[in-house]
Amino acid sequence: MKTQDFYYDLPKELIAQHPSQKREESRLMVLDKKTGEVEHKIFKNIIDYFKKGDCLVLNDTRVIPARLYGQRDDIREKIEFLLLNRLEDDKWETLVKPGKKAKIGSKLIFGDGILKGEIIDKTDSGGRIIKFYYEGIFEEILDKLGEMPLPPYITEKLEDKERYQTVYSKKEGSAAAPTAGLHFTHELLEQIKNKGVEIVYITLHVGLGTFRPVKAESVEDHSMHAEYYEVDKKTADIINKVKNNGGNVYSVGTTTTRTLESVAEIDGTILPKSGWTDIFIYPGYKFKVIDKLITNFHLPESTLIMLISALAGRENILRAYNIAVDEKYRFYSLGDSMLIK
Repeated sequence: MKTQDFYYDLPKELIAQHPSQKREESRLMVLDKKTGEVEHKIFKNIIDYFKKGDCLVLNDTRVIPARLYGQRDDIREKIEFLLLNRLEDDKWETLVKPGKKAKIGSKLIFGDGILKGEIIDKTDSGGRIIKFYYEGIFEEILDKLGEMPLPPYITEKLEDKERYQTVYSKKEGSAAAPTAGLHFTHELLEQIKNKGVEIVYITLHVGLGTFRPVKAESVEDHSMHAEYYEVDKKTADIINKVKNNGGNVYSVGTTTTRTLESVAEIDGTILPKSGWTDIFIYPGYKFKVIDKLITNFHLPESTLIMLISALAGRENILRAYNIAVDEKYRFYSLGDSMLIK
């Protein structure tokens, strides 16, 4: 299977540079994965597709202001760091630009010295391990110095940082938002709950894999970067009950999907677990847990479009994406939504 099989042509002007005025007023494309039929809705209409006894699974990770700018103590040139994974003893795995200025042993200053660091190692993917030194609480310093790590295709400034967080975000640790959930409001979630739908949460901290393109010609040759997840017993028990009673499991986003499929037994039973997953889902994969998927419109040739193609079929997805282009849907992180049912 070739990576180029997942290419589609997208006019640059359809890449959303800002969120919709109201979260729930984003457009919603509904794709029937069996027939390929497409419907055009508004996101708040999604409530019409749930029935009593279904389950909605959300990723409650919260994006940290993970982009930091510092300088070496011997030169004035600015160096950009993107915090990816927190390791032990105030060490972080990071992406660095320009990397040639961040050699092992380099000492760094951030924010007039309220935060300092030292490059102590390189990663296999070309990143750096940095150890930070500070007085006080790291999260408070990061909130003061850091910037929200918006994807490179978003060039306009985001006025309200909370619009790059889901309304249910809770556990800090992501380098990017689980964007499929950006369309939900507290009111809409309450309406879904009142319909008799179980709402549960998993956690997956979005890391390096989001920023890494697929460079391999063959899909099978691509390796995913591991990301940390948590699924507690309450969530596992509710999902298992819903499945056993014949209800549908609605997964919100590829991050939630990858987490659920990582912790499921062959028979679809969810186990409470925490750890690291590098699961790579592409056509040919047999889903064990999820029935329906709520997601955004993804980059061509990305692991994300491969995952949704595994669920709905590559031809159905590419046809739906071409319709979305013709209908001028808004694409990528801050854009519109798709329900695969």
